[in-house]
Amino acid sequence: MHHHRDLCARAVDPLEIAAHLEAHGVTARTAARFRHRDVFSLAEEMYARVPRETDEPALLEPAAPSTRPSLRRAVLALLPGLLCAAAVAGLRLTQGPARPATAVAAVLAAALAVRALLRHGIPRRPAHPHAGTRRPRLLGRTCWLLAYAALGDGLLTVALHGGPDGWPDGTPAGPWPLATVPLPALALACAPAAWLTHRFTVRARHRLTAARDLKEFGATVRPLLLTTLAACLGTLAALLAAGGAVLHEPAAYAQGLTLGALLLLARLLTVHGFARAAAVALATAAWAEALAQASVFTARLPGCDGLGVPVDRLVAAWGPGSVPALACGSCALALLVHALCTLGRASAHAAPEAPE
Repeated sequence: MHHHRDLCARAVDPLEIAAHLEAHGVTARTAARFRHRDVFSLAEEMYARVPRETDEPALLEPAAPSTRPSLRRAVLALLPGLLCAAAVAGLRLTQGPARPATAVAAVLAAALAVRALLRHGIPRRPAHPHAGTRRPRLLGRTCWLLAYAALGDGLLTVALHGGPDGWPDGTPAGPWPLATVPLPALALACAPAAWLTHRFTVRARHRLTAARDLKEFGATVRPLLLTTLAACLGTLAALLAAGGAVLHEPAAYAQGLTLGALLLLARLLTVHGFARAAAVALATAAWAEALAQASVFTARLPGCDGLGVPVDRLVAAWGPGSVPALACGSCALALLVHALCTLGRASAHAAPEAPE
């Protein structure tokens, strides 16, 4: 670090340091003398421990976000929940032709709120070195998963019995039943999840300055990530239980918790510069749900009866909620493994955030 002090002070990411080290003949064997497995790991620690403007090497204190989110972002975190709660109340109170209009207005308002939250919400999207010039668009995949949470199970149930016989009317007992518990619970969970993930970002960057090496940093950040995930899912479970009690409908714990975990991990990875993995996971879950629905309708064609057997047996054994629970749960588990690896690195937290 003393020999490459100037490089560490001006480097924009660990890869620049690694390239410089390799250009000067530093190999994996040399890195092993410093207790690192390769040059990239050595460069990552040097990037996290760049000296201050003093003569002695000191830890770089990353530009941590404020511990108090701005009022604008707090309002954005509350907005989806308030709109979804108002939409459910509107569907319960309106009758006849006013109900579809209420549903359409609620869907448009909620979609705009989710878009605003993803673009400007908490935690903020940092100017991270891992982030490319083009970010995968996650809004469409997120909206599909949320729409399936409200309409997918009802469509799958009636499709297995030869339906649907009509369009959704906004009620759980209509020709295309609507699940009104998961979506408001997920929307209301945005505010506590935003605060918890913001706290994770702040505490992780503070621990970066206190850790003595990368191994110690990873050992402290990974439990913090698991604790944040558990707290978010606990809050979501409470909201699902409250929604089921108030609306007198099944709480749909499996579908809601797995989708909540998937969206939370995708958001965390995105704001820390790993949007591609989040996009792949969301797309995989969305395609799995879409293929499950398509297989049921395709099985009605002559000679295609066998295509609907897997979904039919799965629903018969575990209910229609098993399809989104399996799709979102498996993708969330894969994202969790990826997040434990990537967010346990110092370079995932060392970059400052974009200006206000």
